[in-house]
Parts: sequence; C-alpha cells; structure tokens
Amino acid sequence: MYIPKRVALALFAVLAPAAASVLAQDVKSTAPSQTPSRPVSQPRTADGKPDFSGIYEWPKAISGERGGGSATIFDRNKFAPFKPGGEPFLEPRTGDPRHDEPRDFCLPAGFPSGMLQAEAVRFIQNKTFLVMAHEFQGMTRLIPLDARPHRKGIEPSFYGDPVGHWEGDVLVVETTNFKRWSLDDYFYKNPNEYRMHSDALRTVERISWKDAKTLSYQLTIDDPKLFTAPWSQDFTMTLRPDWDQMGIFEYVCEENNRCPGGKCAK
Repeated sequence: MYIPKRVALALFAVLAPAAASVLAQDVKSTAPSQTPSRPVSQPRTADGKPDFSGIYEWPKAISGERGGGSATIFDRNKFAPFKPGGEPFLEPRTGDPRHDEPRDFCLPAGFPSGMLQAEAVRFIQNKTFLVMAHEFQGMTRLIPLDARPHRKGIEPSFYGDPVGHWEGDVLVVETTNFKRWSLDDYFYKNPNEYRMHSDALRTVERISWKDAKTLSYQLTIDDPKLFTAPWSQDFTMTLRPDWDQMGIFEYVCEENNRCPGGKCAK
C-alpha cells in the first residue's frame, strides 16, 4: 500500500544517518531566519555561479500550515483569491482510488507535489544543467540553465517543462506545460479538499544560499484558470553531507505493492 511505504521510507531517511552517527557530524537545527544572509564562503562552479550540488532534505515550510503526514503542504493563507469558476481547485475525494490516490497505481506525484515529499533530494550541477534527483518515486528533473525557450509541440506532462536562468546569485526556474494534477498532499489533512491545479499552471522556483548549510527555496504558483494572481511561499532545504555515504535510496513503486488496483491485501 502506498501510504505505509511512503512513511516508512521517510522514517528510514531520517533514522539512517543516526545509525551511522560515528561517521556523521552532529547536525543542530536552528530556527530559520526571516532575513536571508549571504554566506561568507559560497561554493561556486568553474564559471562563477553558485554551486548547489549536494544532498538535501526536502523543502520545509518556514511557517504556516502543517500537513497530516510527513510531506510538506502549501499554506492556504498564502493563496490568492479564487477567480469565479476557480472552485474546481478544491474537490472532495470520491472513493475512486484512481482519483483519490493515483500513486497507489504507481502514477507520478507530479510537480510540485513530488518535490514536497519527505525524502532526500540530490542536486547535481554543471554549467549547462541542474539535475534534481528526488528519492520519492525516483523523480528526476533535468533543468537547463541557459534561459532557452520552452519546448513547443510536446504533450503536457506531470512534471512540466522547466527552464532556468540566473538573476545574480539566485537561480530562477520557470516550469510550464503541465497536465491537470494534484498540487500537494493536503487531502490527507482534509479529505474534502483535494487540491488540483489546472493545465494552465506555471511555477517559478527561486533558489539561493540562505547560509552555509541551508538553501532558500521559494515557490510561486501561477494558475490563471484558478487564481486572480500568482502567489508564493518560502521554504528551506537543509544540506545533509552526512547522508552522502548512503545516498539516494532506490524507490520502486511496483515492487511489493500491497494494493494493486486499490484492492489491499490483509
């Protein structure tokens, strides 16, 4: 069944470093600062751009609503007002497992929902691309960094078409060409509010160093079919060099699936 497997992987990702504590440095959590500060020594690539390569915790909200599970959710207080007719963004679960939890059928979480799942994320960067390799469902995003035009004539997809460009030391990633899909895991907190973005969704990620161990990760949701204006939420991603030894765990949805077709074995 999907949910126990997801929670088990999340716990394993958290507990594994403790088991290898003899090889890890003590990581102390600190309250996030509301004022971004530039690190004294910022890692950079050969061409002088900030180098985000490393393994991180998933994006975590600085403040606001918390989900019913381990995944991060969006804070509804950040939402722009709905447009007339934008109410389909919120719809109840129907009892149809393909609608209510399509991941039980090994369908993708999509973006941004997949990015907010409680597993490790590895960034691999060179001059041309940033690769985001997320442990959850083996999600991989290949992001060109040269501000090229978005591709034309391709099918809408779960993860969209991302393109990055630099604004000083901030990496800005714009993603378009989505299919209608789930925005986040809020439905585990309130089954009557299954948040579904439209096929007009456009997202903008702004990534920069907050301090020597933390990325600032801002995500903007621009869905003109649903909202009167774009809206944004700030997150942080903690660098975890102590996870490097174990790396990203393999995630195979089809293996040991105890709820094939939504019919769960006892």
